[in-house]
Amino acid sequence: MLGEVLTAILTPFYPDGSVNVDKFRELARHLVDNGSDGIVVAGTTGESPTLSDDEKLALFAAAVDAVGDRATVVAGTGTYDTKHSAHLTKKATALGVDGILVVTPYYNKPPQRAIVRHFQEIASATDKPIVVYNIPSRVVVNIESETIQELAKIPNVAAVKQANDDLTQAARIVATGLTLYAGDDNLIFPFLELGGVGGVCVHTHVWGPQTKEMIRRYKDGDVEDARRLNDEMAPAYELLKIETNPIPIKAAMNLLGHELGGYRLPMVDPTEQELAQVRSCLERAGVLQSV
Repeated sequence: MLGEVLTAILTPFYPDGSVNVDKFRELARHLVDNGSDGIVVAGTTGESPTLSDDEKLALFAAAVDAVGDRATVVAGTGTYDTKHSAHLTKKATALGVDGILVVTPYYNKPPQRAIVRHFQEIASATDKPIVVYNIPSRVVVNIESETIQELAKIPNVAAVKQANDDLTQAARIVATGLTLYAGDDNLIFPFLELGGVGGVCVHTHVWGPQTKEMIRRYKDGDVEDARRLNDEMAPAYELLKIETNPIPIKAAMNLLGHELGGYRLPMVDPTEQELAQVRSCLERAGVLQSV
């Protein structure tokens, strides 16, 4: 297992739009100091579609160097091009990452049998565990339960990041023997009830210790207290719905003084109204003082 709380880390940018690797290292250490068992680099939250290969590889290397001795580093290498994804996977493996996150090919809209071939090719490029990222809201195609059963036969496919609230399908993932991670932060608790281990999270940029404690209490048998902690994080889940990720979570981190910079188009800065909503969520959660 790669950990219970994996944070899909933001990518900091300088004012000119270039990647701020020093700030990235600082953020990685902060996350690991505050509840994260590992980080997922160059995922959706890290604005991976707008990062070049060289930038992704530099971030993978920086993550391994900054926190690799005390946390897991999972490299987001999935694209809509199988050959390209396998190439990035091979490069990331050579840099010493602990795992590979591979999203369902987007835009192409492949049939289910093609999804299996896609993962087979990428898995053959590494000896590291593969986390299958199923997020139909962004890639249009859902990886069906029967397809996940086929993916489970690939020796180094180890887990599924399931950003889909179909609890029946989530339970079937657990039944295959694959590790189930919540891909939407509000699904962590219901997935724990099904046998999931935790989540690949966004809100843990801010609520890392609370999330780690919730999971610990659940696994220690204190289900009601874990449920209470989950309910207390309602402002976190609300924050993520204000606008498309990573707009609200990066805005939140900037409000909290982390100075992670702006966004790359087609992502844009939050509006004043959206920023006020982000601030309100942070204030209600008690992590930002009212002004």
